[in-house]
Amino acid sequence: MAIKSTVYKATLGIADMDRPYYGEHVLTLARHPSETEERLMVRLLAFALHADGRLEFGRGISADDEPALWLKEYSGDIRLWIETGLPDERLLRRAAGRADKVIVFAYGGKSMEAWWLKEGAAIARIRHVRVFALDDETSGALTALADRNMQLQCTVQDGQAWITNGPETVLVELRELTSDG
Repeated sequence: MAIKSTVYKATLGIADMDRPYYGEHVLTLARHPSETEERLMVRLLAFALHADGRLEFGRGISADDEPALWLKEYSGDIRLWIETGLPDERLLRRAAGRADKVIVFAYGGKSMEAWWLKEGAAIARIRHVRVFALDDETSGALTALADRNMQLQCTVQDGQAWITNGPETVLVELRELTSDG
């Protein structure tokens, strides 16, 4: 018998002074049995930083042809493709061919550093791809906020984000590894 996904529900209030974007989203996230809570929370962070009425979660880890999140135009064109983790350069090249903009939220400490050493030069040559690194301390703090029912607030200002769940607040400062080429 196959193990089923675990369902998480989040009410996410967003105040993004950098864009400006203000809104509240009621989200249902399915955590695949092979997915960690860390990846789930990084996907939620990616949603908060790029929130839009049409931003959607992909089908998940098991779907190679879909990202963690994407924003499609009404015509079906993909405006934004977001990956989390340490994706292969070939996947990002295919994504850049399908989407106007590709963003990666990389995490994983030493594994991330090794991935960037191996793949970074090739990824940096792909047009419209930006890679942001999330340090272990921050991704661990985000993971600690994970709960099956979350009431989160996200405030973004001057390139920093604060994710709050009740009395707990996590400061997120992403380090850009490469810029849009």
